Amino acid sequence: MRRYLILFFLLLMASTLTFAQSNNSQPESATPFSAVDKTANPCADFYQYSCGNWIKSAKIPPDQSSWGTFPELSERNETIMKGILEKAAANNPQRDSIDQKIGDYYESCMDEKAVNAKGLEPLEPELDRIAGVKDKQSLIDAIARVHMIGPNPLFNFYSQPDLHDANMVIAYIDQGGLSLPDRDYYLKDDAHMTKIRGQYVDYITQLFTLDGQTPEQAAESAKTVLRIETALAKAAMDRTARRDPKTRDHKMSSEEASQLAANFQLERFFTDVNAPKISELNVSNPEFFKQVNQLLESESLGAWKTYVSWHLLDGTAPWLSKPFVDANFKMEQALTGQSEIKPRWKRCVAAVDNELGEALGQRYVDVTFGAEGKERMLKMVNALEKSLSEDIQSLPWMSDETKKQAHVKLGAIRNKIGYPDKWRDYSSVEIVRGDLLGNFLRANEFEAKRDVNKIGKPLDRNEWGMTPPTVNAYYSPPRNEIVFPAGILQPPFFDKDADDASNFGSIGVVIGHELTHGFDDQGRKYDPQGNLRDWWTPEDGKKFEERASCVANEYSGFTAIDDLKLNGRLTLGENTADNGGARIALAALHHYMADDKSGKASQTIDGYTPEQRFYLGYARIWCELRRPELVRAMVTTNPHSPGKWRVDGVVQNSSDFEHAFSCKAGDAMVSQNACRVW
Repeated sequence: MRRYLILFFLLLMASTLTFAQSNNSQPESATPFSAVDKTANPCADFYQYSCGNWIKSAKIPPDQSSWGTFPELSERNETIMKGILEKAAANNPQRDSIDQKIGDYYESCMDEKAVNAKGLEPLEPELDRIAGVKDKQSLIDAIARVHMIGPNPLFNFYSQPDLHDANMVIAYIDQGGLSLPDRDYYLKDDAHMTKIRGQYVDYITQLFTLDGQTPEQAAESAKTVLRIETALAKAAMDRTARRDPKTRDHKMSSEEASQLAANFQLERFFTDVNAPKISELNVSNPEFFKQVNQLLESESLGAWKTYVSWHLLDGTAPWLSKPFVDANFKMEQALTGQSEIKPRWKRCVAAVDNELGEALGQRYVDVTFGAEGKERMLKMVNALEKSLSEDIQSLPWMSDETKKQAHVKLGAIRNKIGYPDKWRDYSSVEIVRGDLLGNFLRANEFEAKRDVNKIGKPLDRNEWGMTPPTVNAYYSPPRNEIVFPAGILQPPFFDKDADDASNFGSIGVVIGHELTHGFDDQGRKYDPQGNLRDWWTPEDGKKFEERASCVANEYSGFTAIDDLKLNGRLTLGENTADNGGARIALAALHHYMADDKSGKASQTIDGYTPEQRFYLGYARIWCELRRPELVRAMVTTNPHSPGKWRVDGVVQNSSDFEHAFSCKAGDAMVSQNACRVW
């Protein structure tokens, strides 16, 4: 599950140095102008106009499930990290502790011959631990152990800020225990999902066969896993419903939680994971625990041992010998359409970034991102915050009372740029050269312990949720902060050589997007301190929901592939942020142009006005190709719309775009009922 989540997450989100050229035959990163298809009409389909020339020449590399600005920049970052890791892996006695850990982890991962020679042997002690469970009372001990070293069978357990006191961290228990990306993969009976389930059963059967079971035993084990996970899926809440944080707000005492689902033996589990004293916690989906409590009783001990063993096998398969890796990738192919497995060096770079990200990140930042980049980025953030403040003040539908509160929240947003002020300490993580699986399990356990140890303590607001090389950005409602890792602050998102309008259209809109998340259908329900509190007047809240429904209904009419429509409610927050982010970024550009005494910012370049370059810069970052399998997976699981609709959905709601390209009523990119929240 963690593997698939990382995959989807990195594919979707979406300093100056010379990048190494990738080894696939891709066109050079296009400027906003070179991507343009001038045979297309911008008022009929702006995505085709902006990206058409790029689409004609681009191809999805065989080791990718999509291609575009995000995966292309991610691949360039991988090349940079590869150079860092190869240097760190050299067995130099002068290496410091950081280089020793990241270098030896990488070297252990790259030593495929040694990994293949060991086969399943490194995992056997953990599998034997599960096999040795004698009764259901001690089953929870095995489940807790797997939670600490890898995947999360049965349910999820983690720490998070208290929804009503964001300065304190408390324990959360939540629905979980699935291996496929979403409950729909188990419950929908259309041809695509039915086929995926068949491939999943084949995958489970193959791994249990590699584990030593007979084909007949392995087939029965696969049926057991699918039966249990289907029951867990039925008990789980739909991800669209989970978008409302109020549906996940169920704080109760530890005793109440234990009584809710006695068979989970929560107190024993908390002891097993060495959690601090838990007096109260949040149960994100009480109904899940009530239903699964009965499942723990009705399924046999043998069935549960099979299920827990499966999660451990699946979670470690990419780091075992070749037969496990191949079986695991075949399942990934079914989900994403990727035709070839990534080269081992790419998988190993990703492994180090996932497990020791802030250690590798220190070296990455040294190479790619300096103080100058951070300073320029902060100036843009300040400009966008000013623009959003003016936007809030000018809203005709919001009362002065709510506007006042919105300004307070905007003023309280924290900005994190590039990399953490204080790096994570990995000194307690033992990384042993030649022990790939051991390194993987120990690094997982380090992170699990670090998470558990936060419970009952004040929130560390300096902590980061992404590693510095990540090509992404985020807004955190409980922390009320926007975060931009160094990985995304590079061309074409942030280019010192690009004209200002293009930069405002790319990184400027990304900044505006993240700021707007603080006021989307989820973010608006949190106050300036990150508490779940309604600071809106009832009338303004109703007006917001009416405008949000317009966006949800609009995007639900867009087609992703064949006859599959987008889920406008699932993607509502991202679509709201795209529309609002573009609007306030353009307003910030206009302020910049007005303040520019040189007049350069207002010049026409290559026949394009600043406003036209702004929209071209925005569209360019969403030019993409996706394999059909991935498109279907995204519609089911991901809150982001495909690139085409991130572009066309925004411009058809924008009167500024209409004027910039002289569009007129009746054109496809001029909505008759334009939606606007912010």
